[in-house]
Amino acid sequence: MQTSTATTASIMAFQALVNEIHDIQGTQALLGWDLETYMPEKGGAFRAKQMATLAKISHNLMTSPEMEDHLRHLRQPGVLEKLDTMSQALVREVGRVFDKSKKTPIELLQEMVETTTEAHKIWVEARSNKNFKQFEPVLRKIISLNQRMAEAQGYEESPYDALLDEYEPGLTVKQLDPVFAKLKADIVPLLQAIQQSGHTPETGFINEGFFPVEKQLQFSQMVLREMGFDFEAGRLDLAPHPFSSGSSTMDVRLTTRVDERDVFSALSSSMHEGGHGMYEQGVNPALNRTPLAEGTSLGIHESQSRLWENQVGRSRAFWSHYLPKLQATFPELGSVSLEKFYSGINRVRPSFIRVESDEVTYNLHIMVRYEIEKALIEGTMKVNEVPEAWAAKMQDYLGITPAHDAEGALQDIHWSHGSFGYFPTYTLGNLYSAQFFHTAKQQNPALESQISQGNLLALKTWLNQEIHAVGKMESAATIVQRVTGEPLNASYFVDYLWQKYGEIFNIQR
Repeated sequence: MQTSTATTASIMAFQALVNEIHDIQGTQALLGWDLETYMPEKGGAFRAKQMATLAKISHNLMTSPEMEDHLRHLRQPGVLEKLDTMSQALVREVGRVFDKSKKTPIELLQEMVETTTEAHKIWVEARSNKNFKQFEPVLRKIISLNQRMAEAQGYEESPYDALLDEYEPGLTVKQLDPVFAKLKADIVPLLQAIQQSGHTPETGFINEGFFPVEKQLQFSQMVLREMGFDFEAGRLDLAPHPFSSGSSTMDVRLTTRVDERDVFSALSSSMHEGGHGMYEQGVNPALNRTPLAEGTSLGIHESQSRLWENQVGRSRAFWSHYLPKLQATFPELGSVSLEKFYSGINRVRPSFIRVESDEVTYNLHIMVRYEIEKALIEGTMKVNEVPEAWAAKMQDYLGITPAHDAEGALQDIHWSHGSFGYFPTYTLGNLYSAQFFHTAKQQNPALESQISQGNLLALKTWLNQEIHAVGKMESAATIVQRVTGEPLNASYFVDYLWQKYGEIFNIQR
């Protein structure tokens, strides 16, 4: 189909405007990365202003009359369908952001950026002091801002729906509550069976030695390279809370956290963030400088990190190849057998810290956060009630009670970022990852054998082709259906847990 001269001119001008906006947003991402890694301590207040200014410029361009004119023309019936596939996806995605941006007052956006930028430093100090009350005032403000955001965007049933939509488009509380209810019904019996099995894997070798930062980083970098992470288009640094960021497929920033008393946590977080980073690097470069050059949703993004961290990084196949290399790096581990190591890193033990929790209990951590932040946004819980509610839910779901706020409600960075609605995507990521990995093994029966030989690129290539390359041109639901042949199905994750941990702990479903 031929496009008119007016449409051709409009799509070119539209794409140029989108490129400009994405350049600004990429700069914001790099400023945010610097904020959490290398920025001098006294720079916080100025960084807040800088990021707020860029947010204002980006917002003004996104909601400009020029953008509105382009979208009005390109969205017309008879025009949109004549565009190529990439342009159609770009109009759809930018149009979605435009519609949401038009509903968001610029003053509210600026206040959110300034508040959350300053909140990061407050959170770091409060966490260090184990004092939730120190964080309460700014958290109360962030919640109020999120409630105003939800009202501006609109919703049908719960204001939390408007916040969920930012991270997992289309997801609602009504859809999510049954998923968590089912997982709780399936996971709690597994946890109880494990606890009653009488088998306690030995774990002392993991955290009873001294494992220098540099050696741990070198080992993590080696594994990331062999996974396929491109260090000419990315880097790995240290941060208090591991995260990944970047501005294009050619500039992806990973961070990790190293505990010199724990030989496994840095590698685990590095592989996790590497999964995120390889998703970003694997997007079709033609989509750069547009919002299509990103993961389609945080749930799908998280599926990539959890797949590498758990289905690969905690597997017997992986460690049959990498344990000798780890022992060469840390000779004190030389007497640890493969089975002892495999059982040890897959220990199941309710813990306070989410990022250090095992696969069985991890989603119970997410349920605690989801239920609390949903109550905060819906107004059924007050901020000063959070520590008590957190402790009660941890005791109810995991059988443990935090001794202080740093191992309770202050352990995660997300609320200081204003990221309400984010946590459920972690559980979705676990569900997607199990379904994807099941499909990958079906299509390549030799996959686990390849992993056991240190060939990680076979999996990386499959993920690039099936999931990464399309970026945001396809929705999460479309990708899952296309890749696996069915919609999201939590049974794959539950089956994976029971099969793996049933073998380790000699229990039956």
